[in-house]
Amino acid sequence: MAMFAMIAGGTYLGSGFFTPLYHIAAFIIGPETMMKSMESGTFFFSFGPAVLGMMIHLMTALAWGIVFAVVVSRLGARGGALVVIGAVYGLIVMALMSFIALPLIGQGEMPKMVGWPTFSLEHALYGATLGVWLALSRVPSEGFQLSRSTEGVPGT
Repeated sequence: MAMFAMIAGGTYLGSGFFTPLYHIAAFIIGPETMMKSMESGTFFFSFGPAVLGMMIHLMTALAWGIVFAVVVSRLGARGGALVVIGAVYGLIVMALMSFIALPLIGQGEMPKMVGWPTFSLEHALYGATLGVWLALSRVPSEGFQLSRSTEGVPGT
């Protein structure tokens, strides 16, 4: 998702390759780096804001990914169905973020700046990737379980 957003920003959107990361970080550090990136064209790099934006994005994606894994493990979904369910889930996440979370942190304009088609595709890709990952993982459909092995432990 993030790579698609960055490629879109650096190519057909013309806002800059790293601008999506700066936009994510802007609610904490302000919009200056994002604006400088957008004005500079396709390539402007500032390490701190890029890392901050990436960290925020990855932590948010991780939280939504955990919710997805829990929900689909309870549903018992498997295989290719996970990819389709994941893509729909990504669009649901987009709606929740776009209409609730982003406006609350002052970033409500993000979907409009990116464009709804691109923003939708980014989130559908995110969800589909979650579905592929779970479909290919070796996690049992019953959910995550921990086991304790005593094999090789003295006195057992």
